[in-house]
Amino acid sequence: MYNETHRPQFHFSARENWLNDPNGLFFYDGQYHLFFQHNPFGTAWGNMTWGHALSPDLLHWRQVEHALYPDALGTMFSGSAVVDWHNTTGFQAGDQPPIVLIYTAAGGTSPESQGKPFTQCLAFSTDGAQTWQKYPGNPVLGEQRSGNRDPKVIWHDPTRRWIITLYLDENDFALYASPDLIHWEHLHDLVAPDSIECPDLFRLPVDGAPGMKKWVWMAGNGRYYIGDFDGSRFNPESDLLTGDWGANFYACQTYSDIPDPDARRIQIAWMKDGQYPGMPFNQQMSFPCEIRLRDTPHGPRLTRWPVREIERIWADRQSWENLHLDSRGILLTADAGQQLDISVSIGLKDARAVGLEIGGVAIRYDCEAQTLNCLGCTAPLAPEDGRIHLRCLLDRTSLEVYGNRGLVSMSSCCLPSEQNAVLRIFAEGGGSVFEQVTASNVLSTWPKE
Repeated sequence: MYNETHRPQFHFSARENWLNDPNGLFFYDGQYHLFFQHNPFGTAWGNMTWGHALSPDLLHWRQVEHALYPDALGTMFSGSAVVDWHNTTGFQAGDQPPIVLIYTAAGGTSPESQGKPFTQCLAFSTDGAQTWQKYPGNPVLGEQRSGNRDPKVIWHDPTRRWIITLYLDENDFALYASPDLIHWEHLHDLVAPDSIECPDLFRLPVDGAPGMKKWVWMAGNGRYYIGDFDGSRFNPESDLLTGDWGANFYACQTYSDIPDPDARRIQIAWMKDGQYPGMPFNQQMSFPCEIRLRDTPHGPRLTRWPVREIERIWADRQSWENLHLDSRGILLTADAGQQLDISVSIGLKDARAVGLEIGGVAIRYDCEAQTLNCLGCTAPLAPEDGRIHLRCLLDRTSLEVYGNRGLVSMSSCCLPSEQNAVLRIFAEGGGSVFEQVTASNVLSTWPKE
């Protein structure tokens, strides 16, 4: 187990059976908690239950007992989690603050719940997330529209109340407020074209400046608005922007309760619709990324970048400098492994296109169109001072590409054609210089079982 042919080695996957959306991401008492949509009984979607895994470092995950099982209100669809530090719920019983899961009970998705609607419910722990009990007064938010789901809850300190952003239907979402996670009032609706499910809401400094902060509202496909939120209304100040350009990025969610002085905004997504032939498990999560707001000529934009903890599992690091390529193309061919973290800085000169190939998969930058292309997906990427910077995480079943320190990310699933990947760099139609190329093997984070 954990070393099967198509088992990701530094991305989370369930021990066995089906997995989809990350749920209830929170940090408490030295542990990152990752809940996830899970079918305990098979490798296809169904019987939605909340699986649960723990990690001290976002790398080494230990799957523990499931947290939420289906009941008479429905199967357990997606949601979020918070630590109720002020005991607003009154659930506290002892020295530890209650930890609250906010989830959708999907009525009508099981024989037991036929005829029931989709509603929003609570479960809580009073022993530091070891055991869970459902709130006897569920649901706490009744049906708003048919199929409404995926509540993401945050604490808004200026107004001393909780805020839910909820998916309604089609491209419609809503915000609600509560003093206690139990009694909710509707604030307003929000439309996000071509976006559905799994919303998120958080605040970030621009370029790390504490005095310049913006709110970000994001849908499950990574599309996002930048704007202002006063505790009652979110007002977009940007167009709807793209957070990830890859083929398999979905149901993204960020962590709550990461304490100061760290206080990073860390995001995990489901890498939807990957292929894992012959495996006892199905589907995987993206690698955890820190997301920030960077000022650009077009206004603030989100960046996604692998969390720094990945450096702890680098091995066999190789480096090359000032590799000059002409129109004849490929210069470097190096044997690598199945798990890689690769960074390149490329001076474009007069090349028509440049890029690299890993395990038979090409990451190609079109210098004229200023676009990055990988696995059938295309993202805009303008050069910076005549060069581009790329970083690529290759695991056994996925490739995540980051451009210009995270201004572009592309998260895609793939099955590399070579068991032991070969790294190549190339130029087309003119010269370029690969000023820096580094390649690190990435160690497996799974226990030896």
